Amino acid sequence: MATPRRKSAPVAAEIPEEKQPVDLGLLDNLLGYRLRRAQLAVFQDFLVAMKGFELRPAQFSVLAIIAANPGLKQSRVSEALGINRANFVALLDELEQRKLARRAPAPGDRRSNALYLTPKGEGFLKDAYRHLLAQHEKRVEAVLGSADKQLLLGLLDKLTTLA
Repeated sequence: MATPRRKSAPVAAEIPEEKQPVDLGLLDNLLGYRLRRAQLAVFQDFLVAMKGFELRPAQFSVLAIIAANPGLKQSRVSEALGINRANFVALLDELEQRKLARRAPAPGDRRSNALYLTPKGEGFLKDAYRHLLAQHEKRVEAVLGSADKQLLLGLLDKLTTLA
């Protein structure tokens, strides 16, 4: 009587290459690498949540800064967000085309632009923020938990002192 063959665990060669884990080598313990991977995951989830709004994280950030600081100079907004000037101009052009933000001459400095949300932009930001809190932030908090989220925010603030 033949003994039945037992199935053994697949040998690495039997697992398709795209399914095999990749050894991260030196990257495994680098904080910057891990932060970047986490940022990519969070941004991907943000994009899914904001798909109906056609809103990218940088655009949301610009709208939020302008809402909190109406009349702030364009250069200060780009500086606060760490966006280089050329990229910021293109980003702001998009927001203006969508009639969400507007430029106006800065009081006392006609060479600079002050930034404001339009009434449409104010409503849009409120709706997007409500939607973001209801979906994206809830998913992030579900992964971390409320206490760990607050701890992580504090730790990330500490890291910003490196710059």
